[in-house]
Amino acid sequence: MSDLKAQRPVPALYIVATPIGHLDDITLRALQVLRNVDRILAEDTRHSAHLLQHFAIDRPMVSLHEHNEAARVVQIMRWLDAGESLALITDAGTPLISDPGFVVVRALREQGYAVVPVPGVSAVITALCAAGLPSDRFQFIGFLPSKNGPRERVLTEALAYTGTTLCYESPRRMVETLEVLARLAPQRPLVIARELTKQFETFLSGTADELLRRLRDDTDQQRGEMVLLLHGQATETLATEIDVDALLGLLAQYMPPKKAAGEAAQLLGGSKNALYARLLSGRDTPEST
Repeated sequence: MSDLKAQRPVPALYIVATPIGHLDDITLRALQVLRNVDRILAEDTRHSAHLLQHFAIDRPMVSLHEHNEAARVVQIMRWLDAGESLALITDAGTPLISDPGFVVVRALREQGYAVVPVPGVSAVITALCAAGLPSDRFQFIGFLPSKNGPRERVLTEALAYTGTTLCYESPRRMVETLEVLARLAPQRPLVIARELTKQFETFLSGTADELLRRLRDDTDQQRGEMVLLLHGQATETLATEIDVDALLGLLAQYMPPKKAAGEAAQLLGGSKNALYARLLSGRDTPEST
């Protein structure tokens, strides 16, 4: 077993992963680094204080979040120049994965400073390994946009990917997101991984309609941190699975008809001209008054 009271790390910025729920998921190396660095950069010092207190770690903490990250770069370089070792942690999981840190890491790398990863838990990989969806090829697209239009465009692009897609979604918007997926790809297999490594960890599998019923019937399933996973499909099956008219109509809300047809052709394959004619034909249909 590693000596958790080993000498302090050499001067560098250590990117330290922390638990996403179950505190026992922290690694021995993470504890060693956190106990021996000169200071800890934390996304939310109040939140991280609970983690450090649990493990009896008493090191100075400095906030580093999306609103002050750029301003911290020069000070971090000064600390490193003075021979200090620093650890970067986020509220939970691996820093930089939809969390602050990229601006700092890029700047330090460009200036030749040492940046050392201390790997551990990530909600993305935790969800993928237990969801029962293909894991040989996948993409992570971060948090879905909060506004309806951009969110639907992102989901439309994700449905064209042939591997598994993972994203984060707010519990209060998950129902709306499932409604979009039910319209665009009603047969696509999905998984919602909720409250990972915590007491109420849950994996919900099914189509969008099936998951909508689960969430509406049990509002407890609309709470907590969520990872949404979309099964990928072979390119040749996309056009039959996706409601082409719904896709064309969605794209046409945000761009001219010809461009909408072109975007749909890239996503689904087939003729841009045929899709353009299909879009115009749908628009020519008399609307009820």
